[in-house]
Amino acid sequence: MQLGFVSAILPDLSLAEVMRLAADAGYACVEVMCWPVGRAERRYAGVTHIDVTTLDDARVDEVQRLVAETGVSISGLGYYPNPLSPDESEAAVAVEHLRKVIAAAPRLGLDTVNTFVGRDWTRSIDDNWPRFHKVWPPLVALAEEHGVRIGIENCPMLFTADEWPGGKNLAISPAVWERMFSEIPSPAFGLNFDPSHLIWQQMDVARAVRQFGDRLIHVHAKDARLDRDKLDRVGILAHPLEYHTPKLPGMGDVDWGSFFSVLTDTGYEGPVCVEVEDRAYEDSLAHRQAALRQSQRFLAQYVG
Repeated sequence: MQLGFVSAILPDLSLAEVMRLAADAGYACVEVMCWPVGRAERRYAGVTHIDVTTLDDARVDEVQRLVAETGVSISGLGYYPNPLSPDESEAAVAVEHLRKVIAAAPRLGLDTVNTFVGRDWTRSIDDNWPRFHKVWPPLVALAEEHGVRIGIENCPMLFTADEWPGGKNLAISPAVWERMFSEIPSPAFGLNFDPSHLIWQQMDVARAVRQFGDRLIHVHAKDARLDRDKLDRVGILAHPLEYHTPKLPGMGDVDWGSFFSVLTDTGYEGPVCVEVEDRAYEDSLAHRQAALRQSQRFLAQYVG
């Protein structure tokens, strides 16, 4: 496995600065964000360390030189919009840009693109399924044509009032993953697995890894602290941030020893990328850099 981090936490640094920081902090790879320039619809969105819309041969050469100079690889390209948004113009922009990200990956010598399935959060999973069936088979076919694998992150995108009640990403649970992969059995379609989202949904992380080990394309390392007192007060129907807090690896309730034990049992040998969403470390660039260094030290005991 290769230890890396997600570049979304460093919007104020250039790609060159991100890669040099990664090398200096002991990381082997970085998942590079590829949002459309100037589009930031929420926290951690709108970060563009590679602009795929202007990716010419000179920029490809520049990125490849950075990889060679720093010794830090790119684990995949990341773009996390809502391709199933009920706003048709928003969905169209998401799908079109995702197509560009998929096409850009092999030009950079990469085979992984990470994203969300999306969802109309006002409708049930069943009522979203016709849109899933319409939008995703063509995207997976495009990925196959380009030799690219799509890793779907399992974040429910259910945190704030505008995402209530269903969240903005269908891929929330093993039951949905089974349905997704039954519908689209292609090996080019898999998971970008984040254990923290199962913690606050109170699901068994190890069991999910065992069941879907052959579908793991990419892994995010983020922790979550479940506040039992708050949960007992507000209940599971409250907005999830009322009873849980995203944290750095080792500072929440993920059992990282168990997680990596089962992950190695599946034969997974891919990237494990720290995703910093811990607000205790976000008030300055210095603290965000410190968060990455702290996370590297903690996870290095499992990913050497």
